[in-house]
Amino acid sequence: MKNSFLKILFGIILGSVTAVSIAQTSPAPAPAAASASAAAAAAPVRQSNVHPVSKNITARLANSPRHFDIVKIKQGDREVETYVFYPMTKDKAMAVVLIHEIFGASDWMRAAADQLAEAGYIVLVPDLLSGMGPNKGGTNDFADTQVTAGVQRLPADQVMADLSAVADYAKKLDACNGKIAVGGFCWGGGKAFAFSTVNKDIKAAFVFYGAPMLPVAEMSKVNCPVYGFYGEADARISASVPAETDAMKAAGKTYDAIVYPGAAHGFMRLGQMDDSSVANKKAAEDSWKRMLDLLAKLNAPAAK
Repeated sequence: MKNSFLKILFGIILGSVTAVSIAQTSPAPAPAAASASAAAAAAPVRQSNVHPVSKNITARLANSPRHFDIVKIKQGDREVETYVFYPMTKDKAMAVVLIHEIFGASDWMRAAADQLAEAGYIVLVPDLLSGMGPNKGGTNDFADTQVTAGVQRLPADQVMADLSAVADYAKKLDACNGKIAVGGFCWGGGKAFAFSTVNKDIKAAFVFYGAPMLPVAEMSKVNCPVYGFYGEADARISASVPAETDAMKAAGKTYDAIVYPGAAHGFMRLGQMDDSSVANKKAAEDSWKRMLDLLAKLNAPAAK
């Protein structure tokens, strides 16, 4: 009886040891390959005092059902890394090139692009710091505290050439209906205004609190309507709006600018923050609706 019990006990112990050995030496199943979009969406979120991001924005990026690609667009001897967000639609769509803030191609820019894609547009966000960072990287290769200096050093001619390459790429996308607009925030707002003098394909330029904008002599070169979005509590930028309005009118160009009461510089970002002021929140909401209304009119089929 005793010998039988010992045999049973030894068998249990031996089986347990064998099972543990198998568990430790068997290879783990290979993880499923991640798509480029999934890998990019899983990239670390850049949150810092330089360009803070609200929890709502990180959630949008994590949970968006929309597809986006990361492409490298040739421009001379450069490659401009560009996020391309697609709407969920069966029809061809208008494309919008969004020019980033002085904070580079940040997560806030990606979230803004996704929000615009949700409204039915193909949205391209070029990282204009591509190739300019450490190890020839872009925005994500800079230390947070160095991004703004990197953007400020970008050569103006290079920026315009990069944007032209991106706009040309957008127009040729199979999913694009051939219509293109450009928009920009902060530093990118000023570049959107400047780009309106360079590219004859764009249907409109949306300038969000971009610093000035164009010399009066350049106003005659503007190729499309320009729509401005400015904050009242941002005199560094908004104080020049009346003079720009007069200059654009004298040049025979469409320039429709709104200055939002009490709003600060960067209200599109600030208005989405968890601790946003009432003025910034309202300016952001009203500006977003205004841009969507204008895009819808631009994208409407031509009357027969």
